[in-house]
Amino acid sequence: MSSWLRSCHTVVALRGLRCPTSVRNRRTQAVLRCCSTVQGEVRVRFAPSPTGFLHLGGLRTALYNYIFAKKYGGSFILRLEDTDQSRLVPGAAESIEDMLEWAGIPPDESPRRGGAAGPYLQSQRLDLYSQTALQLVESGHAYYCFCSSQRLELLKKEALRSGQTPRYDNRCRHLRAEQVQQKLAQGTPHVIRFRLETGVEPFQDLIFGWNRHEVAEVEGDPVVMKADGFPTYHLANIVDDHHMKVSHVLRGSEWLISTSKHLLMYSALGWQAPTFGHLPLLMNKDGSKLSKRQGDIFIQSFQRDGVLPEALLDITTNCGSGFNTTRMGRKIDELISEFNPSKITTHSALLDLEKLPEFNKIHLEQRIEDEEQCRLLINDLQGQIRQTYTAEIQDQEVLHEDYIRRVLHLRKGHISALKELLSPVYSYLWVRPSVSSQQVAALTAEAHQIASSVLKLIEERGEELAVDRLNKDLKTLAKQAKATKYREVMKLLRLALSGLQQGPSVAEMMVSLGPAEISHRFQKLLQLSETS
Repeated sequence: MSSWLRSCHTVVALRGLRCPTSVRNRRTQAVLRCCSTVQGEVRVRFAPSPTGFLHLGGLRTALYNYIFAKKYGGSFILRLEDTDQSRLVPGAAESIEDMLEWAGIPPDESPRRGGAAGPYLQSQRLDLYSQTALQLVESGHAYYCFCSSQRLELLKKEALRSGQTPRYDNRCRHLRAEQVQQKLAQGTPHVIRFRLETGVEPFQDLIFGWNRHEVAEVEGDPVVMKADGFPTYHLANIVDDHHMKVSHVLRGSEWLISTSKHLLMYSALGWQAPTFGHLPLLMNKDGSKLSKRQGDIFIQSFQRDGVLPEALLDITTNCGSGFNTTRMGRKIDELISEFNPSKITTHSALLDLEKLPEFNKIHLEQRIEDEEQCRLLINDLQGQIRQTYTAEIQDQEVLHEDYIRRVLHLRKGHISALKELLSPVYSYLWVRPSVSSQQVAALTAEAHQIASSVLKLIEERGEELAVDRLNKDLKTLAKQAKATKYREVMKLLRLALSGLQQGPSVAEMMVSLGPAEISHRFQKLLQLSETS
């Protein structure tokens, strides 16, 4: 039995939910559905700190939470843990929610959307944390600590000097009640620390299986309420998860070692803990840590560079685990249907961003083939064409919907991003090229004859132009030249159409431009050939 299933049965037993024997005999998915139900509802959360903008590692954590919620008919909550006021980045809170919406994984409850369990900004829940911290003090599970920052720094330096891991020595947990009251009455600055006790109960992680970290043996008592009245992560996250009725906490594996500490706090408060699942880390393809200092891992950077959100979701799940297949081109609905928690492994997910253009190409092609999505692409491209080629466009026909749609369908499977169509290689689609008589003369002395043949061909074909048919027609046309080889004929046609010697096939160029524009460009070639 997988660790996930073992955990599911453990959860059912702990929560007093009944899982009929018959269910255990059905296929895995049925068991998962039964055992993932917590008090009738699955509620998961993504709780980033707005001390920076959303990056790929954060998006991946949010994505797994979103997929888990949708797979089991639950709710996906966005909670912003903004208690570290000194490190907040202006605009980051709004941007995180913007990027989740852009990525197609919007939260059901959030600072922007609201919800019954709000507010969803921790800075607006300070009274709740203060009450809980005082509850811990009154029950003897926490205490006031009056140690100065200078003393704590000396402890740290001494530990490092002797080769030990720095830890608080729990000095203030031994203060007598009258000493505490005296210091409080004097207004001595203080924090509140939680008493770590030995004898931690093991817990079953959904991914890493049975775990137990005897935190009291390696750590000093942690601060749960800072001197400024703000809680630390360790207190705030368990208070919020409890009051927001979070059923499953799916977070990065770097938090696995802290879970025993959090479970001690749940126990001290008499609260039922959620089920924990720690996701393996997202790493670079060489196994190095994905760093926020890599400017290109921020979601805004991908959005700016024309990466499609579906491609980002696809590549981050493709390189990880938890799905029945790893095929490319999956959209969010397919990711949800193919999600299989029992397949999440403990191995780090190695991300190869060099493959992202290939993912983007596949998803761009899917968008082009979808009529509604294609219309959105056309609107987007129209704006970009106007912005890039403002004063150079000679014919407004290039901005028409039908023209751009034809270009997109011809180029699908060849381009990785929409912005490629704005590069110099494709400028001929939007702006008539500048060609000199010297360029023409350098290729052939039969330019006039060849141009006339093309004009005649286009007149005969009318509006019905197709790449395959044109390829055959152009081969026949090239044979009619007396002294010009096929290769030079095609170079001449490409030059007249685009002013370049690279790009799509000549036939595709012609189909893209259409009969009227082809005629215009070859009339110009006729004029040039007469003067050369």
